[in-house]
Amino acid sequence: MVFIGFHASHEQIPPSALLDAVIAAERAGFDGAMCSDHLAPWLPEQGESGFAFSWIAAALARTRFPIGMVNAPGQRYHPAVVAQAFATLEEMFPGRFWAALGSGEAMNEHVTGDPWPPKDVRTARLGETVQVIRRLLAGEEVSHDGLVRVHRARVWSRPSQPPPLFATAVSPETAAWAASWAEGLATVAQEPAALRRVIDAYRSAGGRGPCILQVHLSWAVSDAEALRIAREQWRQGVLTPPVTWDLEQPEEFIAAVGDVDDDALRAAVLVDHDVRSLAARIADLVRLGFDRVYLHHVGSEQSGFLAVASELIPAVKELA
Repeated sequence: MVFIGFHASHEQIPPSALLDAVIAAERAGFDGAMCSDHLAPWLPEQGESGFAFSWIAAALARTRFPIGMVNAPGQRYHPAVVAQAFATLEEMFPGRFWAALGSGEAMNEHVTGDPWPPKDVRTARLGETVQVIRRLLAGEEVSHDGLVRVHRARVWSRPSQPPPLFATAVSPETAAWAASWAEGLATVAQEPAALRRVIDAYRSAGGRGPCILQVHLSWAVSDAEALRIAREQWRQGVLTPPVTWDLEQPEEFIAAVGDVDDDALRAAVLVDHDVRSLAARIADLVRLGFDRVYLHHVGSEQSGFLAVASELIPAVKELA
């Protein structure tokens, strides 16, 4: 049966309220949670961006289900620091933490003042950081001189087993490359044929572990209200890579989005006011070959969505 998780969006909700939301999500019947890891929101209206590592430790301490995070090691985060953080979380909460690693976005990484590399260099850098992190989690002393530099690093407090490291990918090319090292694949909802190509590329290249899908949705008591929420809080969802990789400031996302028509917004976000209809649409995506789906209600207020989750979750499991 498909695993249904709750996505905690740091870009939209203050950390304290987001902690309350993830506790409520467990009570509502979600199987687990995941969170983003941003330094800035996508849009100024979203207005938040809590520190994921601090928050996820609190969230794991206040819940019993597994919680993972998306992380981009290599520029804003040195891989030795990432390895130490992962090791500490897994040692404190064994079997409940995972991370999905990606090559990052300029909006979060430009603050170091280092040049923002092209995609092929970022991918190669990610490959190096994964090797460094894995070696550190295994207890090695690591020195490395490449796209990232490490000098005689060692992680002293380690779990009995390292946490699983998944890959993030939105293209078949990245998914196929990730199959060489990842213990699972995480992607975000897009057109179904494109999702099939991503899954097929990962599995055909020998990819193991779960295939994970994050779905952006907007639920409200009326279709008009659900569409309003999506337009206010997630209209940047109409943008796709490479644009989203290279913009630096929330104001730049506003300029790039411009005027968004309803059809484009509905293609980026599942807008619905009927729980059964929404469940069927999510189940259609799950049946493409996903083992886990994490639901992201794009509103800054989560209580209404969580109130219907006890109906939505079993409906998705039944239909998928």
